[in-house]
Amino acid sequence: MSSSPIRVMLADDDALVRSALSMMLSGTNDIRVVAEVADGAEVAAAVDAFKPDLVLMDIRMPRMDGLAATEQLRAREDAPAVIVLTTFDADDMVLRALRAGAGGFLLKDTPPPEILKAVRLVAAGEAMLSPTVTRQLLTHFAGGGADARRAEAAALLERLTDREREVALAVAEGMSNAEIAATLYMSVATVKAHVSRLLTKLELNNRVQIALLAHDAGLA
Repeated sequence: MSSSPIRVMLADDDALVRSALSMMLSGTNDIRVVAEVADGAEVAAAVDAFKPDLVLMDIRMPRMDGLAATEQLRAREDAPAVIVLTTFDADDMVLRALRAGAGGFLLKDTPPPEILKAVRLVAAGEAMLSPTVTRQLLTHFAGGGADARRAEAAALLERLTDREREVALAVAEGMSNAEIAATLYMSVATVKAHVSRLLTKLELNNRVQIALLAHDAGLA
């Protein structure tokens, strides 16, 4: 029996962008677009009504932007995954959205195969953010409390066992669960268990936040 398709909601104020994304995603067997909204203020109600697994979230929308909508969603216990969309690769709101709990970000001119790959990865709980992009974002916006973040991140990482620290660094390097399992000589199930414990111990809600924490601490 095949698994259920990934339920995706589109949040973008540009009708043409929504149409293009909907056509592309609906052309697959494993992804289904279940809802579209044109403003961040409409996201919460649509999530309640349509129960998406993942939201493709435009950063810049009227009334409520994608950052505020992401923060609102990710504060919920039953939060869907979020990938933020932007036309800028150095948009300060991108980093803020990732810190709020987005599972990755995509430029709007990203090739369709990469968008599909991102949706599948993030829906499966993997990260969709290369270490290079993470470093670029953190370097670009290094000011505004970087020293305080480094001290706080280092203190949080002190909670970890040596093995958990190894897994956290592997996550920060952009490795998938399978890659971590092969590198650290453990099963994929054990890696998943370690990642779950990391999220609990560090009070985070996804792998991207583990990567950001490691970078903040200067370890990746």
